[in-house]
Amino acid sequence: MNGAPKVSSSLDAVDYDPIEHLNTIFSHPSTLTSINTTASALQTYECDLSTSISELVATQAYSDDSSLQRMQSAKAELAQLFRKIESVRTRAIETEQTITSMTADIKRLDGTKRNLTLSMTALKRLQMLTTAYEQLRGLAKSRQYRECASLLQAVLQLMRHFNSYRSIDQIATLSRNVAELQRELLEQVCEDFEIAFAKGEVAGKKGVLSEACLVMDALGENARARLVTWYVNTQLREYRQVFRGNDEAGSLDNIGRRYSWFKRMLKTYEDEHAGIFPVQWRVNEVLANSFCEGTRDDFKGILERSMRRPEGGKIDVNLLLSCLQETMDFEHSLEKRFANDPRASIDTLSSVEDKPQTFDRSISEAFEPYLSLWVDSQDKQLATMIPKYRNQPLVEPDEEFSSQAVIPSSIELFHFYKTTLAQCAKLSTGERLLDLSRTLAKYLDEYAQQVLLHFLQAPGGPSLQNIILVLNTADYWHVNTQQLEENIKKRVDNEFAPKVDLSSQSDAFMGVASAAVLALVHRVELDCDAPWREMRNTNWSKMESVGDQSSYVAELLKHVDGQAKEILPLVSKQQYARAFCDKTVEYLATTYIANIVQCRPVSEVGAEQMLLDKYVLTKGLTTLLSHSPSASASSTAQTGFTKRVNHSMTRLDPLLKTLQVRPSPPEGLVQAYLIHIGDRSDTNFRKILDLKGVRKVDQAGLVELFGIHRDGKSNDQLVQMSPLLTPLMNSGGMGSVGLGIGNVGGTGMANLNTRFDPAGFGEKLFSAARDGVERIGTNAAGAVGVDGRVASPLSEEAKATVEGNLKSIGKFFRRDMSGFGGIGGRFGGVRGQSIDDTVR
Repeated sequence: MNGAPKVSSSLDAVDYDPIEHLNTIFSHPSTLTSINTTASALQTYECDLSTSISELVATQAYSDDSSLQRMQSAKAELAQLFRKIESVRTRAIETEQTITSMTADIKRLDGTKRNLTLSMTALKRLQMLTTAYEQLRGLAKSRQYRECASLLQAVLQLMRHFNSYRSIDQIATLSRNVAELQRELLEQVCEDFEIAFAKGEVAGKKGVLSEACLVMDALGENARARLVTWYVNTQLREYRQVFRGNDEAGSLDNIGRRYSWFKRMLKTYEDEHAGIFPVQWRVNEVLANSFCEGTRDDFKGILERSMRRPEGGKIDVNLLLSCLQETMDFEHSLEKRFANDPRASIDTLSSVEDKPQTFDRSISEAFEPYLSLWVDSQDKQLATMIPKYRNQPLVEPDEEFSSQAVIPSSIELFHFYKTTLAQCAKLSTGERLLDLSRTLAKYLDEYAQQVLLHFLQAPGGPSLQNIILVLNTADYWHVNTQQLEENIKKRVDNEFAPKVDLSSQSDAFMGVASAAVLALVHRVELDCDAPWREMRNTNWSKMESVGDQSSYVAELLKHVDGQAKEILPLVSKQQYARAFCDKTVEYLATTYIANIVQCRPVSEVGAEQMLLDKYVLTKGLTTLLSHSPSASASSTAQTGFTKRVNHSMTRLDPLLKTLQVRPSPPEGLVQAYLIHIGDRSDTNFRKILDLKGVRKVDQAGLVELFGIHRDGKSNDQLVQMSPLLTPLMNSGGMGSVGLGIGNVGGTGMANLNTRFDPAGFGEKLFSAARDGVERIGTNAAGAVGVDGRVASPLSEEAKATVEGNLKSIGKFFRRDMSGFGGIGGRFGGVRGQSIDDTVR
């Protein structure tokens, strides 16, 4: 076989692959005929290999191999090596023993030399100590303190070397003598100081006393502290006698005398006593610290006694602030005077560790618990300011109105807040500042309710200028309240910072801003009364053909456009201009639906004419935002507003398109209802029939047919109640629908003519925003006529309700960006979603 040599070669390969080998041999179907030949060759080759292996094994088994002999020889050599190693180890041990015996005498001599050296050193030091002790006694008797100081340091240093030898009687005796000499020196120096100060001989003995301080330095910290404490007590003895023993001198009225006295005493120290004490002792600072501690304790006692007076007299707040300010000035002067160099704690009476000394609040700390009186005084002052602001005119008679102006009282109040916070931060950055922040928050709520909201509830309705001023002021305080919170958090202590929260007040001002926008929309509502009346007076059931737009549409657009031209140039911020336009469109769409109900019955031609009018009205409203100088330049804002208008007005289409379908054949009307209205309510379907003027006797068959089609499989996706039709034609009537105010309990056409009700505006507006149904107050119902307006103040319960609703509305309108959501949120803005998604 030709392939046999290749087989042999490939079988010997290390990376032999039988599959690959077989594929090589039988690479074509025609080669399969040689399978038997190839198998025989492989068997022959296997037999040859087996025979060869057997022969090699046999040869190896019977050959004269010397491997066993080599193994035995290696074992013998290894044993000989171990014997040599053991011999070397034995000789090493013997050598070590020999060297140790040779050096033993040398070590003994070294130890003797070391002990002799120590003994000589100890004897020499003992001689020096004895001599120095005797000299020190002589110098102490002759009061040569400079030499005593240096020699005393040497004696104490030498004495430390003999601490371990005190078991020896002579050393113990010498140690006791040295300690006794230290005590005698301490008492002698203290006596010299006492005599010199008692006899007024300080100036003459300044040199001796100065050298004596060196001795006290050598005696250690306790001796130095004793001398300094004695000096401080001596200097402050007169102060304590005068200001603690006399109620008049120690009263808060004479607080300035205390500080003047200490300044004179400090000057005396610098002129007469500073040269006695070493500079590093900082005696003047110890003196100041002790004065501050004593004065602080005095003030605590005075203030406590003042608060416990049986007649109940309170501390005068102005006197308290005056004393506190004077105290802080004094502390600042001390801090400035002693802040030149870093230093350790100088409180020699109570200090147990080194720490930087500071005079900040060292005395004024006594006043802090009583700053609540000052906070209470600020509360009372603010309580008198709010009624004054409530009665002030929004614009001074001699001033011109500006569309960007705010109410002057808001600027005055902000300045008062700023000044008060700065003053309190100087007095205390602790709990009192937190209390003040709560007081300020309380009167921010009062300002929002009792001042700003009050102007929106003015008798006869607020003027346009007043609404703009309230809107600007609410926005002004909405921004500044947030900054005020940040400012307080920066000043107050870290432990109280999380408790500072003015977000609810910021929300309340945003609620007032939203109320101002709604008041602007209400002006449009009142101005559009005539066009709506014309629409209701049109006979929509007898209309024969669809023509051009109805006459009321042009009139309505004229009134809306006229109000927008008057209002929007005065609205300075784009988000509020957009909010006004959005709410105006919402009002028009809702009122249009309400008037459709009032115009019933509506024929198919009439519904078609209304749909045409709606298209014209929608197109006209898209230009509403162009009257705003702040928003008209933004193409994005204009595009978003156009989408909002189209979406709001499109809500009318399902109703009008359903009304366009004739009741005969009845299936057409039912299918139109299911397509356009798309709910399962029999009641809502009857409303459509009522709007079309279908007779009651004919309605039963249509309702039955509606039920059959409604329950069909193709209408499984219908909603239960349509949000468009459900509120219509309920008991109580539609009423005025623009702002949802001034019509509680009213019905029918009369309520469409209801004018702005100032007395109930705030209550009903914010309660409606919360629950959509209940209103606050009973006298502000739709029955109140044009001449029946009253501006009664709110009850306490109503105040709390309005406050909560103001905050809720503020959060509601502040959900996106800031203010009214940029031009977003609930006013139709776009932020990460389409306008349709936003309003949906």
